[in-house]
Amino acid sequence: MNISIIIAGEEHYKFAQQIVDTMYESAIQRGTGIAKRTPEYIIEKMKHKDAVIAVADGRFAGFCYIESWSHGKFVANSGLIVHPDFRQHGLAKKIKERVFNYSQEKYPGAKIFGITTGLAVMKINSDLGYKPVPFSELTDDPSFWKGCSGCNNYDILQRKEYKMCLCTGMLYDPAEKKNKQEDSKYDFNQKVLTRLKSIKQALFLKKEKDNE
Repeated sequence: MNISIIIAGEEHYKFAQQIVDTMYESAIQRGTGIAKRTPEYIIEKMKHKDAVIAVADGRFAGFCYIESWSHGKFVANSGLIVHPDFRQHGLAKKIKERVFNYSQEKYPGAKIFGITTGLAVMKINSDLGYKPVPFSELTDDPSFWKGCSGCNNYDILQRKEYKMCLCTGMLYDPAEKKNKQEDSKYDFNQKVLTRLKSIKQALFLKKEKDNE
């Protein structure tokens, strides 16, 4: 299978609707919240060279885009998606690595962050050097949090004053001095994060019932 992972451009506008539909269908299948995007928004990202796309023999295979905040001091790699026909081949990790490296080229010195409910994405982020952080360490740009308004968990985020939600915040800071000792690296533990995620969801549900 010959898959190319490249910077998206005008020739890829035709995939915008399919990308949006694939994102939405994937979120429904996983039962997770997702910030909804429009084909026009995806095209705008392609227009400004702020997106990476995977193409296989002329077919859309995967996608991820870049958002910048606070005048380029913070960058988010968002909307990571792989078409169902191309899953189980490690493509998500390759796309994430490509957009991560591209983000550093286009926005040198920027802190790269993301929020996600997916353990697979957390693992990929961890391998790239991201660390779990509280939302207070992410951008305070209102336009970023406004982008969450399409998520079905947005009411929770609002009630928590944008300090907590079902998502986990992760951050890569290029200015942070890298400790070469192996035991100093953040160790991604899927079992621990799964447990923490369950506890967080249970707490939210309990508070929801108490407020009824």
